[in-house]
Amino acid sequence: MSTDFNNRKKALQNRHIEILERKNNPEKLSNGIYKRYQYPIITAEHIPLEWRYDFDPKTNPFLMERFGINSTFNAGAIFFGGKYVLIVRVEGNDRKSFFAVARSDTPTEGFVFDEYPILMPENDNPDTNIYDIRLVSHEDGWIYGIFCSERKDKSTDNYDTSTAIAQAGIARTKDLVNWERLSDLKTTSEQQRNVVLHPEFIHGKYAFYTRPQDGFIKAGKGGGIGWGLCDDIERACIDEEIIVDNRVYHTIKEVKNGQGPAPIKTKKGWLHVAHGVRNTANGLRYVLYLFVTSLEKPWVLIASPGGYLLAPRYQERVGDVSNVVFTNGWISDRHGKVYLYYASSDTRVHVAETSIEQLLDYAFNTPEDGLSSQRSVQTINKIIINNKKLHRNGYY
Repeated sequence: MSTDFNNRKKALQNRHIEILERKNNPEKLSNGIYKRYQYPIITAEHIPLEWRYDFDPKTNPFLMERFGINSTFNAGAIFFGGKYVLIVRVEGNDRKSFFAVARSDTPTEGFVFDEYPILMPENDNPDTNIYDIRLVSHEDGWIYGIFCSERKDKSTDNYDTSTAIAQAGIARTKDLVNWERLSDLKTTSEQQRNVVLHPEFIHGKYAFYTRPQDGFIKAGKGGGIGWGLCDDIERACIDEEIIVDNRVYHTIKEVKNGQGPAPIKTKKGWLHVAHGVRNTANGLRYVLYLFVTSLEKPWVLIASPGGYLLAPRYQERVGDVSNVVFTNGWISDRHGKVYLYYASSDTRVHVAETSIEQLLDYAFNTPEDGLSSQRSVQTINKIIINNKKLHRNGYY
């Protein structure tokens, strides 16, 4: 074994340890709603070296990376076995995505991947690509993973090698290691992405948040966050979808929107985080926004603060698909803290820390979108006038 090989191997190992053990500090001054953390918590560099390199000097004398990792993003999240667990979308240099489990004793740093990625079972119609898993611990006793299952659209011409069909794949587990693949969700929509299972039975049925749309990218006549019920999770079929949260012209969700992770149950309602997409001169822009639905009727909207909750900033704006933030995972702990795991620009995973109390305050006390420039100014003026009264009365 050459000295160069050994030196390179040692350098790779030292760098990997440095990344895994890096301390992550919260920002010093936040917006009061949440605080971001200094570093991404999962990047391509967090992937185990043993996945990427053949360490046999006979078959890999230059110690080349044999399986390149392009990005790590869009992670489902759950607290399981006393640890904070992320199931990360890992994308290889070959553009194929797969799932891998990363665990930590703390919510904001120290995530280490399991020895092997998840070998997700296939059903009778094998997927070409799977991604963006949403995890939910359902009251039936199973942990479900709902994810996008992508296949080639065979109805198109042979020369069209980019048109795809997306459906909702469903799998379940008791240990996050061994997975049982169920039938894909069936709905009346041509395409389904960003489907999420509600954590409780509704009228004795399984409930799903859906995103009906006509095309793989464009919503067409569909769109909005939908809602539907089914009797049998093993052969899930939704006959009717109603829209919980619509797309709206000239807002953060004018092009499309989709549910993030499963909602959190609170004393005031079901707390939801979603992504909204709008058009810009530089392409689509993804942001996150919040809303609340009724405890008794989770398909009924009761609070909808205007604008976005979180948008890409600084380095987050740069990556494979720039100017994007996306979430499909958050964890609420027993103290009421909420850790929102979000990806930036389809490249890396970050965390923002907040609380149920803060999010409910934000949801119920932030003005709704007035849907015009004049109403936006009227909203600002109300805040100014109120602050002038407070100043006159000596409050600040």
